[in-house]
Amino acid sequence: MALPSADLGDGTYRNPVLDADWSDPDLLCVGDDFYLTASSFGRVPGLPLLHSRDLVNWTLVGHALQLLEPAGDFRKPRHDCGVWAPSLRYHDDRFWIFWGDPDHGIFQVNAPEIRGPWTRPHLVKEGKGLIDACPLWDEETGEAYLVHAWAKSRAGVKNRLTGHRMRPDGTGLLDEGEVIIDADRIPGWFTLEGPKAYRHDGWFWIFAPAGGVETGWQGAFRSRGFFGPYEERVALEQGDTEVNGPHQGGWVRTKAGEDWFAHFQQRGPYGRVVHLQPMRWGDDSWPVLGDKGVPVAVHRKPRLPPQPPSAPATDDDFPGGRFGRQWQWTANRQDGWATQHSGDGLRLSCVRTVDAHDLRRLPNVLTQRLPGTPATVEVELRLDSEEPGARAGLAVLGDAFSWIGLQREADGSVRLVHRFAESGAMGAPPTPLGQWGRERDAAHPREAPEGRARLWIESGAGARCRFSYDVGGGRQPSGQVFAATPWRWVGALLGLFALAPVGGGHAGAALFTRFRITSSFR
Repeated sequence: MALPSADLGDGTYRNPVLDADWSDPDLLCVGDDFYLTASSFGRVPGLPLLHSRDLVNWTLVGHALQLLEPAGDFRKPRHDCGVWAPSLRYHDDRFWIFWGDPDHGIFQVNAPEIRGPWTRPHLVKEGKGLIDACPLWDEETGEAYLVHAWAKSRAGVKNRLTGHRMRPDGTGLLDEGEVIIDADRIPGWFTLEGPKAYRHDGWFWIFAPAGGVETGWQGAFRSRGFFGPYEERVALEQGDTEVNGPHQGGWVRTKAGEDWFAHFQQRGPYGRVVHLQPMRWGDDSWPVLGDKGVPVAVHRKPRLPPQPPSAPATDDDFPGGRFGRQWQWTANRQDGWATQHSGDGLRLSCVRTVDAHDLRRLPNVLTQRLPGTPATVEVELRLDSEEPGARAGLAVLGDAFSWIGLQREADGSVRLVHRFAESGAMGAPPTPLGQWGRERDAAHPREAPEGRARLWIESGAGARCRFSYDVGGGRQPSGQVFAATPWRWVGALLGLFALAPVGGGHAGAALFTRFRITSSFR
């Protein structure tokens, strides 16, 4: 582990507990174990699965979704589409995850164990704009329900939650649904979404954020019946803290009877980082999150057995050519992108493509999350391709991107190149890729005599990135500072890639070794 845990080692923790883009978290307690999943949008594998014993120290243990469906729709990158705001539940001795795909409908997968095997995605309800789905099994009555929100970009409506009766086996819905909370009727409320449904103390509860991801708040709603009418409260808001838009997450109760709430905070290029808030039930039986309704920065850890410090893995030596769980492709994986071998190192094939000038259009970029704190990223690269125009490198990928790496020239030499492309799609509709700025040189190319390079990206405050390299003469800076940018809903990504121009035959490969991320956080 190269990045720090949120555990301060003195019985307290520091927020965020997950300082990277674990967007739209939902969490669950089963026995002594806590599990968390998050939005994965168009990346594969999807639906990350994290494990903790104390809600502070987390490890990534797998993914529930190996292929996005419909598979043909995700052969190419759809960075802001796919898996939106999943809900994680445990019912009938199985783990369940429901989510909304804004272009296709509501899906679910389930498994007997958190590590699987998980079922293939099952379409519970087909439709456009159905997002943020959450099931509820009422153990008192045996009834099952489902609540979801709406994406205005697809459905033309938002700011309302729709409820359904659901088959107890989770395979389908039993009615057409009805609006159970219409926030247009609540003064001052807008963009109500992200519902999580619970049963507690004789009430149906829905925790749901409103007000927008950067400026909003977390709401709590209660009713004696699932279909309403509901009363509402603001349960968490920014107040005088620096935690903008503290909302959208899930409630969990420990075996010791403590209540906690995990939610995200939108942090621009870093995406949506995860905070942990203490939670209690007030004298009026409404939930109180954080410190009297505002987020905490440092707090006592949950009263649970001490755990060793941990955070999701980032480093990788790629043993046998295999990559760790922290990596995801930018679209459904195809055979031949990465090949296994007897040694260490990631061998990526130089995939031929008409989009060689634009990493944002490539499905074969292997990515992981940009750390939310200052850090240095390092990798070693060898270009094993004789194909003119073949290239490979290390990238910061978002609506704008920049990469540094190696390229085979027409005269047979290998050069160190550093390129970038400006942002241009943020105002475009979220479904198509949009029209982006073209790739340009960020520095003058330099010869790499042995076809090898060490590459670095130093990400500082505000995700301002400095690039450097070593092709045999010592470490050298390259180009100007590049400010990483997010996608529409996704934080910036770190990426490894290999590609070649369109042509015939195999174009060779690139070998990446010793990938490291070292924190600069103090």
